[in-house]
Order: sequence, then C-alpha cells, then structure tokens
Amino acid sequence: MVATIVISAITFLLVTISIVAFPFIKIKGIKISTYWLIALIGALILLSSSLAPINEVYKELTSSNSINPLKILVLFFSMTILSIYLDEVGLFKYLAIKATKRAKSNQLVLFFILYLLTSVLTIFTSNDIVILTLTPFICFFCKNAKINPLPYLIMEFAAANTWSMMFIIGNPTNIYLATSMGVGFIDYLKVMFLPTLFAGFSELLIVYLLFKKKLKEPINVSEEDYQIDSKIDLIIGVIALSICLIFLVISSYIGVEMWIISLSCASGLLLIASILRLISKKNWNYLTGSLKRLPYPLIPFMLSMFVIVIALNYQGVSLQIGNLLNQGTNTIWIYGYSSLLASNLINNIPMSILFSNLPIGLSPIEYTKAIYASVIGSNIGAFLTPLGALAGIMFSSLVNKYEVKFTFVDFIKYGFAIALPTITMALLGLFVITL
Repeated sequence: MVATIVISAITFLLVTISIVAFPFIKIKGIKISTYWLIALIGALILLSSSLAPINEVYKELTSSNSINPLKILVLFFSMTILSIYLDEVGLFKYLAIKATKRAKSNQLVLFFILYLLTSVLTIFTSNDIVILTLTPFICFFCKNAKINPLPYLIMEFAAANTWSMMFIIGNPTNIYLATSMGVGFIDYLKVMFLPTLFAGFSELLIVYLLFKKKLKEPINVSEEDYQIDSKIDLIIGVIALSICLIFLVISSYIGVEMWIISLSCASGLLLIASILRLISKKNWNYLTGSLKRLPYPLIPFMLSMFVIVIALNYQGVSLQIGNLLNQGTNTIWIYGYSSLLASNLINNIPMSILFSNLPIGLSPIEYTKAIYASVIGSNIGAFLTPLGALAGIMFSSLVNKYEVKFTFVDFIKYGFAIALPTITMALLGLFVITL
C-alpha cells in the first residue's frame, strides 16, 4: 500500500509541476505535452510492479458497464468532433462577431452578450471547445478595440466551467461521475439544473462586481463582417449535433448507450462531409482541421490515471479515503469542497475517477449526493487555479500565446474570489433540489 501511495503521489506532484514549469517538450521540432507523459510513466511503473494488476485493468477496460473509460473517451471525442467541425465551418466566430456588433460602443452590453453566448455554447457543446474557440477571438477583439481583455477572458473561463455542469456531456468529469452511478441524460439534468443556475448567476454577479469600473469605458467596435463560406457544411454540422442531442436526451428511454449515439452521429457527419467533398471536389480543410484539433493527449492521460486509481482501489487506499470522508453527516458540503480541493491537487479528471469510488459505503441517497457534489467540484475547481482542469491549462497557454498579461498569481487571485462563493451557491442549489 505504501509503495502505491508514494508512486501515485509522486506522479500527481510531477504532473502538477510539469503543468506549471515545463508544460511542453520539443522532440525533433514537435511540441509534446508533458503532463500525459508523466502520468503514463507512473501508470507503467504501477503495472510493471503488479501494484496495479494487469488482469484487473484488462477486466475494467473490457467491461460492459457504463464507466468503462474507453466508452467515456468515445463519447467525449465524438461530441468534440461535432463541436470542432462547427467551429471549423465558422459558426462560433460568426456568432461572436454578431454579438460584438450588437453591443455597439457599450462595454457592459458586450460583456453580458458574450456571457450569454459563452453559456449557451457551453451547454450545447462543452467547456473545452468554448475555451479553445472564444479565447483567441476575445484576445484579438480586445487588442483591436484597445480595451482590457481581462473582464472578458475571466468571464468566459468562469462561465464555460460553470454552465458545463448543466448537461452530462459538458465536461468529461460529468460523464465519468454520472455514469459511475448509472445516471442518464434526463435524470442528470433534473438534479443539476438548479445548482447550475445558482452557480451561473452568482458567478456572473461576482465577475461584474470585480470589473464594473473597467466595463464603463467606451469602445469602438469595428464594422468587421464575417460570412460562412460553406452553408451546406454548416447545415450538416448543425443537423448532426441536433440529432445527437435529441437522442442523448431520450437514450435512457430507448435503451441505447450515449457513447453509441455520439459515435454514430460523429461518424455520420464525417462520412457525409467526405462524400460531399468527393462529389463536389470541395477542399478537405474542415475535416482535416477538425481531426487535427482533437485533444489526443487526453487519451493516454485518462487511461493512465485510470490505472493509478485501480492501483489505489486494489491496495485499499481509496477505501480509507472514503471512510475518512464518509464519517461526516454533511455529505454535499464534504464532497463538494473536498473535490474542489482535490481537483487542484491532482487535476479534475483523476479526481473524478478517484471520487467515483469513495462514497460506495454510503446509503443510496447520500451516495447520489456525494457524486453530484463531486461533479460540481470538478467543474468549478477548474477556475480556482490553472491546475484544476485541462481547460485551465489550455486557457493559460492561449492567453500567453496572444500576449495577454495574466500570471499564475493573477489566475489564483481571481480564481479564489470567484470559485469559493460560486461553489457554495451551487452546493446550496444541490442541497435544495435533493431535500
């Protein structure tokens, strides 16, 4: 047990250090993220030393249950393809430009319009997609308009990691934690609707109060126009995403697993788009661009963390952590705050894999509360520090790339101011809905 704890702790620590100090290494001119390499090495050490038995790992990877990490990865990547394809077509940029033109010269109006746009796009796609697509736009727009980008960047990041709680597909952590207790799309939404509303409006008020003076300054919005080049690709993408969302909603009623639905819709989109190009001889940029932008490092990272958690379970470490957390009577608050803290110690993906096992000894009602509270912590934990989620890592990287002055200390300063009251309101919403 001691060896497992030491290897796991060192792996988590090195992953954290790599994210802060050396997020990338270059091999023959190719940039490679370090966080997944370190996680993979830690997992291989556990496998080779039999601390994580290979037969146990194989059994979990080939199981038919809903928390099979391969199924979760298929679901996440399929939804990501649908979203990125729409971004490649230009839908997100088109909506963002339309939103800024609506604001005219009023920063406050622009702030609320972009908040609404970020929230809606996050609900129907995912937090990672919104951050990848809207962050560059905000940086470019604010530079051209000669206004401070921080109110909009912080608003976008906070909104993306709050409204991602609404649907089960909004964050990989939602998918893993919810499916660990066999919850479907509609049942998840029934519980998480109110906590998301509580968190979303609280966070909006906090961000507004932090930046209300800066938002009073006038701006000059350019009359830039943007047209989507391929309407047919836009239509195909919107139809594919819409069909996918409809069938995800009714998945529990028709008895089809969510990963099968999302994979079918993503495969159908790629097939139809490919046929269209073969017939019309259109360029393949939308397709190749979508495939290139997929977050491939997430695959070895999630599988490696899954192996580490199997080792912790097998050696009885998870049981002891669970016994410690399960002693209290305030399940929602204990699991909510501890999952937020754990997300910023080991990242929210391994936290979710670990926390899915911790409340097993609780009664069914308390178990459900613990899992939903952990969902909240996994999302809101993302904006406490950049280490809390891959979204934070991507966000920090993009902000630095576009030369916006936003340090690690700045992230933590704003993160604490927003995250702590926001998670409190979200957990209050969960408490109310589960009375």
